[in-house]
Amino acid sequence: MGKGLFITFEGADGCGKTTQLNLLKDYLSSKGYDVILTREPGAKGLGEKFREILLNYDGEVSNRCESFLFLADRAQNIDTIVNPAIEQGKIVLCDRHTDSSVAYQGYGRGLDIEEIKSLNKLATGGKTPDITLVFDVDIETSMKRVGNVKDRMENSGIEFFNRVRNGYLELAKQEPNRIKVIDSTKSIQEVKNEVIEIVNNYLTNLTIRLK
Repeated sequence: MGKGLFITFEGADGCGKTTQLNLLKDYLSSKGYDVILTREPGAKGLGEKFREILLNYDGEVSNRCESFLFLADRAQNIDTIVNPAIEQGKIVLCDRHTDSSVAYQGYGRGLDIEEIKSLNKLATGGKTPDITLVFDVDIETSMKRVGNVKDRMENSGIEFFNRVRNGYLELAKQEPNRIKVIDSTKSIQEVKNEVIEIVNNYLTNLTIRLK
C-alpha cells in the first residue's frame, strides 16, 4: 500500500481508547496489514522513562515542565518509531498524541493553546495523523472506569477533566476531516464497529478497501 498510515486514539482517562486500539489492531492484522502499536507518553525505549516521571513522580511538576516532558517524549516517538514504520508501509496506531497536549495542557491546565500547537509542530517535524479518533464520555462515567487507583494525571479533578473533554470537542469542530468523535458510552462492540467503519471509509477513499 506504499507509505503507511498514522492513526491516533484520544480521549479523557477511562474513555476506552486503549481497548479499541487493541481491537482495531487485531482486526487490521487479520486483514493482512502490518500494524504496530505505540503510545505517548511511554513509547518503547526512552519513552518509558518519560512515562514514569509524568505519571508517577510524587514531587511538584510545573505546568510548563509537564508540557515539555510530553513534547520530548513525542519527538522521540515520531523520530524512532512512527516515521520509520510509516516509511515501511505499516499502519501505526498511537495511544495519545498531539491533541492530548492541547486538550490536557492547553484547555485543562490553561497554557497558551496556540503556543502548544506550535511546539507540537516542532516536536513532530510537522507530521500529523491521518485519522484521529476521540472517544467521548461524560466525566462521571470516565472516573468510574478509572477506579480508585489513579496516577498523577488522573488525580487532577473533575473540573480539570471537564475542561479536557470540552477541549477535545472543540478540536474536533476545528478539524472535522481528521478528528472523528465517537460516543464511547456505547457497548464495546458498538464502538468497535464505528471505529472500523471510520477507518474503512478512509481506506476506501484511498482506493484501498478492507475485505
